[in-house]
Parts: sequence; structure tokens; C-alpha cells
Amino acid sequence: MTIAIEVEDEAWAALPGLEALAAGAVKAALAACDVAEVGVDVFVLFTDDAAIAAMNAEWRGMAKPTNVLSFPAPEDLPLPDGEPQPLGDIVLASGVIAREALGQGKTLHDHCAHLIVHGCLHLLGHDHDDETEAAAMERHEIEILKGLGISNPYERE
Repeated sequence: MTIAIEVEDEAWAALPGLEALAAGAVKAALAACDVAEVGVDVFVLFTDDAAIAAMNAEWRGMAKPTNVLSFPAPEDLPLPDGEPQPLGDIVLASGVIAREALGQGKTLHDHCAHLIVHGCLHLLGHDHDDETEAAAMERHEIEILKGLGISNPYERE
């Protein structure tokens, strides 16, 4: 498996061990979904609010920043023999995630891990378009995060 990471925004320097965090969260999500790590690629982009707002406007028609976006790779993407199958891209916004973590009383590390797991589940076909799908996806996230030593992100104190 290849997890390619790019950090566009220096604000992410506030989160030590960012690459290890991203790799651990992606690997945990893949394992929980019984996806073999061998032969897959995931790209994780750590950017700022302006960049993610532009992507959100272009791809979702929402001209505002969001915490995470996922862009699954086409399943029928032609690949040379032996090349890993790209799962897709996960994009995270520094400002939105930092504000949410602070507002929700979570560590930046835990909130970021949660959103990487969330984004990875989207790459694997999970969604939250209705209440049933949302509840199932949340349960899945909670179990994956538990395995990473992170408490339930949906629990309200």
C-alpha cells in the first residue's frame, strides 16, 4: 500500500506526527473493511480552508470550506499490469478542523484521525445520505477509532 501525503498549509505543523497519524488512520479503516493493504494507493492532502472551499464549490456546489472531502478513484481506471489500484484522495482543511476540535473539546490529533477514517470510508463506498446509512457509518467509525485508542467522537458530554 502506498499512502501519499502532501502538506500544503503550514498550519498543519501544529499537529506533530501528521504522517504517522494519516497512515495509521487509513490502515485501520482499510483493515476494518477487509481491504488488503497490498496493491492500493491513497492520497491525503492537508490544505487550508480557502483551497478546500474552492474544491467544495467546484465538486459539490457549496461555496464554503468543509472539514474533509473524499474523491474516490474510478473503479474502471485503466492501469498498467502490476500497478496499485488507487482508492482515491482525501482532503482535509486545517482551519475548519482546528476550530471544530476546539469547539467540540477534542484533541486536534483525535479529530483529524476521525476525519481521515471518515474520508477513507467514503473512498470505500460508505455514505451518510440517509439516517440508516449515517448510523451504520458512525458505528463503523466508532469501532475503527476505538482500535486506535480514540474515544467515540459522537458522544456528547
